[in-house]
Amino acid sequence: AGVAAMAEGEGLLSVDYEVSGKVQGVFFRKYTQGEAKRLGLVGWVQNTSHGTVQGQVQGPAARVRELQEWLRKTGSPQSRISRAEFRNEKKIEVLEHGDFQIVK
Repeated sequence: AGVAAMAEGEGLLSVDYEVSGKVQGVFFRKYTQGEAKRLGLVGWVQNTSHGTVQGQVQGPAARVRELQEWLRKTGSPQSRISRAEFRNEKKIEVLEHGDFQIVK
């Protein structure tokens, strides 16, 4: 009930992301998952074949914005982020994921 109550009034957002730079082999997915869970967000993260990290995040708008900022500027301690792109941002009625997973 906590998440539903928190989401009322500000709405839920879903957004796809892709982060470029030195983001593979530096625990970027693990840290992204940790940060997303800390913020109470759901979604997924995976490495791509072209050296980026991509995924989707869903949750209360303000929290999604916090993770976007984190993906843009912070990342994992050893990562070097050159670019974070966000697309397919949309308002959703219900969360489409049960938690935040690392996809192989």
